[in-house]
Amino acid sequence: MKPVKVGICGLGTVGGGTFNVLKRNAEEISRRAGRNIVVESIGARRVNPDCDTWGTHITGDIFEIATNPEIDIVVELIGGYDTALKLVMTAIENGKHVVTANKALIAVHGNEIFEAAQKKNVMVAFEASVAGGIPVIKAIREGLSGNKINWLAGIINGTGNFILTEMRDKGRDFADVLAEAQALGYAEADPTFDVEGIDAAHKLTILASIAFGIPLQFDKAYTEGISNITAEDVQYAEELGYRIKHLGISRRTEAGIELRVHPTMIPEKALLANVHGVMNAVLVDGDAVGQTMYYGAGAGAEPTASAVVADIVDVVRTLTADRDNRVPHLAFQPGSLSELPILPVDAIVSGYYLRLTVNEKPGVLAKVASILSEAEISIDAIVQKETHQQQVPIIILTQDVEEKRMNAAIAQIEALADVNEPVTRIRVEHL
Repeated sequence: MKPVKVGICGLGTVGGGTFNVLKRNAEEISRRAGRNIVVESIGARRVNPDCDTWGTHITGDIFEIATNPEIDIVVELIGGYDTALKLVMTAIENGKHVVTANKALIAVHGNEIFEAAQKKNVMVAFEASVAGGIPVIKAIREGLSGNKINWLAGIINGTGNFILTEMRDKGRDFADVLAEAQALGYAEADPTFDVEGIDAAHKLTILASIAFGIPLQFDKAYTEGISNITAEDVQYAEELGYRIKHLGISRRTEAGIELRVHPTMIPEKALLANVHGVMNAVLVDGDAVGQTMYYGAGAGAEPTASAVVADIVDVVRTLTADRDNRVPHLAFQPGSLSELPILPVDAIVSGYYLRLTVNEKPGVLAKVASILSEAEISIDAIVQKETHQQQVPIIILTQDVEEKRMNAAIAQIEALADVNEPVTRIRVEHL
């Protein structure tokens, strides 16, 4: 049987890793795929010194890869939106199957990409777009296909998890750890995508779509970063038996789907609370299987390449299959996607950690407790920290309440004359 020819676009960290894994494990991959897989051509602006590309055609024009009649599968590893979208759509129009690690592309443009692929009878595979080398998309889409997924929650950005782990383990502040993360290459010079939750929201959008059978709706995801988390918050959480993690959470409710990324306090013995450093993990709750967790390296050259190559193998295995017998891109048949709405964040229900800075005066705590009581917000714990200063911190843990109601109560608390700073609020989940 003639070999399947692959064109790789982008020879950076992931592209180089993919090329090396395909070359090093060629025999094993061929045994799994049932056919030889060869890299016919590479589209890259510069060579990667970690790759021995001798004998492989290299072009500076990535669109040459997308239109080359000899190439069966285009592997898009250039990242970004506009050029990547044009490349992928060109490849689809030319009858090429596509493999991509581009979470932003899929989260924002996936609906139109999959529609185009359906019309041209080609596959678009994107396992590497979420959590690097962890095969979580395949697990949800195929391994859990007998389940009604209730919710999923994940640590899906290693940079944020590294920062919060260092803050907890060593009592360091956010800015200090961020600088180290940038020096180590974990964070970009502009870390906004990582620390403000945008990267995680891209990934969560994809996971939610596959879990609940809904169209990709990145624009409706709620994102909140970790840049305002202080060393004191991390310490207080520990004292209360919790840890702070930057989670992506999506939950099915009677009213719709929650789709949110934000700092979250979870019990210290919870599975996700014990995922440290740059590692990723996704916890999925299905009605039949219960909870399952998928853990591993969420980034890096070869962990991500592992997922890219697995997608290539999947495409090769199904090259001759009728499109109606292929696994759908978003797990559910295209005509069966649900119209369940994405809920606004003020409609979610969770517990809350509140930190107030107040004047050291009698009666302040009573006024705060009265506001919460009138709002029918039940309190689990109150801690007033002892200090020798004029201002003292008060820590409050509440039971579950709708966010809209909590927002109104916080506004009243902040209006009190003896409350000196905006209230710090962190959502609490018992996963």
